[in-house]
Amino acid sequence: MGLFDQIAGQVLGSLAGGAQSGEQSPLLQIVMSLIQNSEGGLGGLLGRLGQAGLGEQVASWVGTGQNLPVTPEQLGQALERSGLGSMAAQLGVSGEQMASQLAPLLPAVVDGLTPNGQLPESSDELLAALGGFLGRS
Repeated sequence: MGLFDQIAGQVLGSLAGGAQSGEQSPLLQIVMSLIQNSEGGLGGLLGRLGQAGLGEQVASWVGTGQNLPVTPEQLGQALERSGLGSMAAQLGVSGEQMASQLAPLLPAVVDGLTPNGQLPESSDELLAALGGFLGRS
């Protein structure tokens, strides 16, 4: 497991109630997969969400103000092409159940990774954002 995965796992673990060190819940693995496997990383994922009609929500998560919520239905539709259904099937849950669990978590993760209202431009900046977020959690 690389340094990025370790730090990101700690961040996501703190968001989801604190996974034990080195452990990642299946839900956190899904979030990491969505961020890491998206074309363009975090920016690519957010771009796809914006193209799916969630631009206002995404802007609020990245911005410094209040995070707008996203419904499980909106998230499920937006991530349908990202393989959310197949990821959910691997965990033995439906795509709807997965979207219900991701809907409150994804805005918090994005907000934590963009503390200054901007996407990290490099891996180093992303790691710094993760480290800073860990310090606040």
